[in-house]
Amino acid sequence: MISTTNGTLTANKGARTARKSYARTPTILELPRLTEVQLRSFDWFKTEGLRELFDEISPIVSFNKNLELHFGDFYFGEPKYPEDECRERDITFSAPLWVKVKLVNRDTGEISEQEVFMGDFPLMTDSATFVINGSERVVVSQLIRSPGVYFTVDEDRSTGRELAGAKLIPSRGAWLEFETSRRDVVSVKVDRKRKLPVTILLRAIGYGTDESIRELFADVDNDMDHPYIEATLERDTTANPTDHNEKGVDDALLEFYKKLRPGDPPTLDNAKSFVQNLFFVARRYDMGKVGRYKVNRRLHVDTPQETRILTNEDLVAVIRRIILINNGEGRPDDIDHLGNRRIKTVGELIQNQLRIGLLRMERVVRERMSIRDPDQITPLSLINIRPVVAATREFFGGSQLSQFMDQTNPLAELTHKRRLSALGPGGLR
Repeated sequence: MISTTNGTLTANKGARTARKSYARTPTILELPRLTEVQLRSFDWFKTEGLRELFDEISPIVSFNKNLELHFGDFYFGEPKYPEDECRERDITFSAPLWVKVKLVNRDTGEISEQEVFMGDFPLMTDSATFVINGSERVVVSQLIRSPGVYFTVDEDRSTGRELAGAKLIPSRGAWLEFETSRRDVVSVKVDRKRKLPVTILLRAIGYGTDESIRELFADVDNDMDHPYIEATLERDTTANPTDHNEKGVDDALLEFYKKLRPGDPPTLDNAKSFVQNLFFVARRYDMGKVGRYKVNRRLHVDTPQETRILTNEDLVAVIRRIILINNGEGRPDDIDHLGNRRIKTVGELIQNQLRIGLLRMERVVRERMSIRDPDQITPLSLINIRPVVAATREFFGGSQLSQFMDQTNPLAELTHKRRLSALGPGGLR
């Protein structure tokens, strides 16, 4: 703004000229903030995302069960330098992350509490970028296949028959891929490993006898020319026509374990633990909110939204749907449809990477619990933050989705922040 003082023109810095609109119709909606997706996602991570991570690993229990480490409230401190100074100094714009940690000694009942420094965490600027070592970086959102269940139909080359298959994709954990052979055998692959008849998996989760399996599908497997369950039972080496349900379950658990872990000794305890950890432990298997919603909707099951692990009803419903599609009574899904894709934004991407670091830290804590004197242990002496710091640095410095910002012009910057990529971990599968 220019003013006249004693005949001299002066410019007043900071003063803005009022904008006048000559439009005939008034503006009803304000222009949205075009980087809102990034900013809201990072705000979610700083509150809910971190809380989820600490709840996943808490408590960390020692091997002999006498020590427990609990993670409580957390907060971010003030950044050491403002973002402009970080650019000038070639350092990272970050803030210290502090967590309240409680150590419980079960033998003595003693409780020790401390605030633990978990490292300096990069902060997002108001313009939805990160300043890493003085350089502006953008974390590009990832376009991935949405967790859920997807049914496909492939034509058999020799017979010309259309055979149904399915993929059960969690947000985190083992993929299940089902397929039907030309001989009407329904089989399953776990994480793209060896193929086995689907009835072995059904026995392993509790349906031990042939009769109990037949009852599950009696109303849908009614095509006399293509009896899918009977054909699968014939290929099942753990066939159990008797009423001994427990024997059928145990045999199937051992067979399942041998197929997927061929190098390990197949004991019943190992097999039970393996199957339990593979599908029914929230730390190892998580459908996510989106995955559970899509599975419930596609399979017409009423599992609560909070139940994000696999259930027996889910598996049975998938196999029933495959048989229905094989009988011409159902439709497959279009995997390339955008309704079957979702966007993983910056908050989720950072959360996934930080989870890796926290799980590594958990192993270190458990080892230290077993070798140190329980009477002299403190939370600070147990926690080693190096894995967490390394995981954070690896993501911002080396991930395909963390990129130097395109600074050609303001429009190029905005376009870069709103870009989607199919690359990165979990993409292009």
